[in-house]
Parts: sequence; C-alpha cells; structure tokens
Amino acid sequence: MSTETVKPRKKFEFPHGFVILFALMIITALVTYVIPAGEYERTTDENGRSIVVDGTYQTIDSNPTGFLDLFDAVHIGMVNASEIIFFIFIVGGAFGILGATNTIEAAFGSLTRKLAGKELLLIPVIMLFFAICGGTWGMAEEVIPFILIAIPLAIRMGFDSMTGTAMILASVYAGFGSAFMNPFTVGVAQGIAGLPTFSGMGVRFVFWFIFVGVTILYVMLYARKVKKDPTKSLMYEEDLKRERNPEINEQQTLTKRQMVILAVLALTIVALALGVILEGWYVTEIASLFLIMGIVVGVINKMKVNQIANAFVKGCEEMVMGALIVGFAYGILVLLQNSSTIDTILFYVSGLVAELPSYLSALGMYVVQSLLNFIVPSGSGQAAISMPIMAPLGDLVGVDRQTAVLAFQYGDGISNILTPTAGVLMASLALAKIPWIKWVKWALPLILIQYALGAIFITVAHMFIW
Repeated sequence: MSTETVKPRKKFEFPHGFVILFALMIITALVTYVIPAGEYERTTDENGRSIVVDGTYQTIDSNPTGFLDLFDAVHIGMVNASEIIFFIFIVGGAFGILGATNTIEAAFGSLTRKLAGKELLLIPVIMLFFAICGGTWGMAEEVIPFILIAIPLAIRMGFDSMTGTAMILASVYAGFGSAFMNPFTVGVAQGIAGLPTFSGMGVRFVFWFIFVGVTILYVMLYARKVKKDPTKSLMYEEDLKRERNPEINEQQTLTKRQMVILAVLALTIVALALGVILEGWYVTEIASLFLIMGIVVGVINKMKVNQIANAFVKGCEEMVMGALIVGFAYGILVLLQNSSTIDTILFYVSGLVAELPSYLSALGMYVVQSLLNFIVPSGSGQAAISMPIMAPLGDLVGVDRQTAVLAFQYGDGISNILTPTAGVLMASLALAKIPWIKWVKWALPLILIQYALGAIFITVAHMFIW
C-alpha cells in the first residue's frame, strides 16, 4: 500500500475587488510608458463647462507613472472620490437604522405572500421604474441605496442576489445608456454639438423602449431559471451564507409602527426624485435626506439615542468595501490624467474614424465612444472631451450630428454595468457581495446583445433617419 498522502486541491478563489482594480492600475501605469503624452487646448463654454478645442492637439513632454506615483494614485483617487465615498457611508448608516427596525424584511414577507406564484411579474415593474429614472433625469449614483432593498426582496421571492442587483443596475443603466432625455448625456452632448436640447426625442424613445424591453426580458429569463432550480444561480453558495432573521420569516403582517416607517421611506424616495428633478440635487443633498430619514425612523421606532448611533455605525461598517472601492476606481483615472494620455488616445482613435468609408463612419464613432468609456466613465465628462471633435468630424465624413450624439450616448452608456473603472458599479457589487468576475459572467451576454442593438440603432439612424 502506498503511504503517500493526496493533498486536497485548492479551490479557485475569485480575486477581491481591490485586487482587480489594483491590477488594472498597474496595467494602466505600464501603458503610460507606451502611449505618448499629449493634450488639446481647452475652453469654457457658456455653461461653465471645460471642453476641448478641436484641431489643437499637440504632444508634450512624457510623464509616465513612477513607482511611488502608482501608490499615490490610490490616496488621490480616494480624495477625488470623497463626495461619493461619504455619500455611501451616510446612506449606509441611515439604512443601518432602518434595518434595525426590521421593517423592510416584514414588508417583503407580506409582499411575497400576496404575490405567491406571480413573483416574476414584479421584476418588469421595478425595472421599468428605474429605466424611466435613468432615461429621464439621469439616475445613476442614486441607485446605490436601492441595492440594499432589492437583494433581500429578490431572495424572499425565490430568486437570488444577482437578480436583485440586476433589477436595479441593469435597468437604470439600460435607461441611462439609451436615454431619450438624459440631461447629463444627451443634453450635454447636444449642447456641445450645437443641437436643440432633447431634439430627436421621438426616435430616441423608440430605441429606448426596445433596448429596455430586451434588458428586462434577459433578467426575467435568468430569474425564472433560478426560481425553478436555485442551484442554477451564479450566487447559490454565497446566498446560502447570507444572514436571515428567523423571527421576521414568521412575522405575518406589518405592525402599525412599521407601516409608519414604511411611509417615511416612501416619502423619502418621492422627495429624492423631486429634489433631483426640480432642484438639481446631487449626492450631498441626497445624503442629507437619507440621514434625516434615518433619524426620523429611529425616533418612530422608539430607539434610544445610543441605539440610533450604534445602528448608524453598523450600517457604515457594512459599506466600507463598497465606499473604498470607488476610490480605487478613481485611482485608475488619476494615472491616465496625470500622464496626459487620455487626449492622445482620443486624437488617434478619432483619426482612424476619419479614414473610414462614409457608411462605416457612424459605427466607427460608436466604437470610439465605447472605448473611451472605459477610461472616462463620466457621461458628461466624456461628452466634454469627445463631442467637440466628433461633431465636426461627422460633418466631414457625412454623419449627421444627431447620429454622432446617438453614437456617443450608446458608447458611453452600455459598458457602465461592466467596466471596473465605474465607481457606482463596483460600489454596488461590493454592497451586494457579488464578485466582479461573477457579475461579468452574468452580464457579458447582455452587454453583447446591447452593443448589437446599439449598432443596429445607429446604422438605422445614419442610413434612414438623420
């Protein structure tokens, strides 16, 4: 008999989010030694927005990333992302107070009993709401708190955490990317291109409707598969480890106090939408709104001051990874900005579009915008550097400026639920406790479908509409 012992095989472990992002930072740092430094001149438009000046690109002294620069970028990225980071902490703390009341779990228990056998129908309702928010007033960072609500709801309905996260992220970014009146993408891009704000809305709405419909169907098909066989879930093992409160599972109805708390949450969501649409609120005002909600909820639940504070801190603790991962994502952008390589990339890829035949130029713009979104994930930021070049380039190659804007918005929007440089995505996945690799496995087929739809829409617009 052999006395050799067989060593157990080590199970593959998905890289931590910080590991993935730091690896990308290293790759970016190495790229700065290959891509020459260059820059466009910039001017300020009538809205105070800094935009590039077409035809002014020039090479400058190379400034590749040094060893210490790589590590400096982490801290600088954290500082630059501080607005989003502390937004996540404050909202997380507020939801920590809300979570201590067990109101959300009790509400979900009541809802799932009423929807027994029809749970799948709730998915298109939720997704359509967020797609409308993304397509009209440009909802993006504001979705982060809803991840904390959607995941336990999806699990209670017999789906999984992937479904809960997708109901929020996939829908809001489908609406955002194919928007018919998003002020941060369509509005900014059309303003720079010299087009009337939100012109072409009818065409964009038809494209938006198809785009969002396909996205909803994709999520529903996955959810139905998980509902039939939970082991088919990409998050099956992880979801089994999630904390469950057995007392809440036995609770049949909401108490009167919980119903009041639920009403406060509903009013907060309404106030959020109205504040963003009517008053132009951003993360500071929204964080304040949720902080007020948390305090009010604690008082209604008759919690002591120290209990409210402890619940707030516990909520913040659960947000640490999600908040800090945003800083790592911003660190990648810091390396590109400090090395002056973004403008160089834009100069060369736009030059390639100019060489294409007229019938391919619109698709070429689409490809350029899609590539740019991996290094400039901000919609308005990408418009500011690309549209001053793409709009006049379109005139030269026979692409209408409306089509150029359409190519920008799809190129800018689609990869937002995939690229690791998107802070909102990485923060949301961290809160959802979903590894980025697993999210890519789920989202990649959807992304490819969406890119194909975008190409079809742009081609139709270029050849038959504009």
